[in-house]
Amino acid sequence: MNTNKDLAPSSALSLSSERLARTSSGYVMLLVLLAFLAALAAGVALLVNHNIALGAALTPVGAIGVLFVLAGFYLLQPNQAAAILLFGAYKGTDRTHGLRWVLPWLTRTKISTRIHNITSDKIKVNDLRGNPVEIATNVVWRVTDTAQALFDVANYMEFVEIQIESAVRSIGAKYPYDDLEHKEVTLRGDAEVVSEELERELQDRVSRAGITVDECRLTHLAYAQEIAQAMLRRQQAEAVIAARQKIVIGAVSMVENAIQLLSEKGVVDLDDERKAAMVSNLMVVLCSEHSTQPVVNTGTLYQ
Repeated sequence: MNTNKDLAPSSALSLSSERLARTSSGYVMLLVLLAFLAALAAGVALLVNHNIALGAALTPVGAIGVLFVLAGFYLLQPNQAAAILLFGAYKGTDRTHGLRWVLPWLTRTKISTRIHNITSDKIKVNDLRGNPVEIATNVVWRVTDTAQALFDVANYMEFVEIQIESAVRSIGAKYPYDDLEHKEVTLRGDAEVVSEELERELQDRVSRAGITVDECRLTHLAYAQEIAQAMLRRQQAEAVIAARQKIVIGAVSMVENAIQLLSEKGVVDLDDERKAAMVSNLMVVLCSEHSTQPVVNTGTLYQ
């Protein structure tokens, strides 16, 4: 018993796959064309010489043969293919360049398999921390399955452009723009890693259209104009803080080593108050942004 579900047409996409078409060399068919031309010329000559019977037989045969052969010629340049169709049914793809020939009722849809190069427009994307950034990328791609490119998507070139934008938005939202502590993968600091992941993401998206992505690289990366100045000041502040932290850590280590060496070598016997004064003076000298001026103390620490 058939149900409505059994009678309903399938909504699944009919996936295509490239296969080799049966075509002929156009140069061989040129010889056939010359033969029909000779037959046509002979028929006309016989008609002129009043040999009506033979001329009437050769002339239409030659004319029909010439038209038949001429209708099947087509040219393919290097890195160009032609999808062969019979009344809308895919019969294969011809990738042999030069002069080619098929039966006249077979239609030929040409498609380029050369390398394409696209530089996307600048896209505004919110990074992992919600900061708006501008990203642009350059993508090198080519058609590897002509059947998928022609029959599985409406317009494969427009499809690639849209998928580039989608992939850039997806990858841009996964990473922060910058990280001064270098603990995270960032858009600015790890461009190679981001580009490789963008290439994989884009390849996954366009493979259904018979497209292969050869290379993908970021060409533009910057904060959006509305926050560029604020983020610059923030970066400068974070850089200053990070630099100060390293200076303080280094200064503490140097002071510690100085006190330890003085004690071990017995150069001077320092009590806690003198150690505190020495630490204070050394920290001022080591952490100051400007050169320090020595002050000679002719008295003692307690006077």
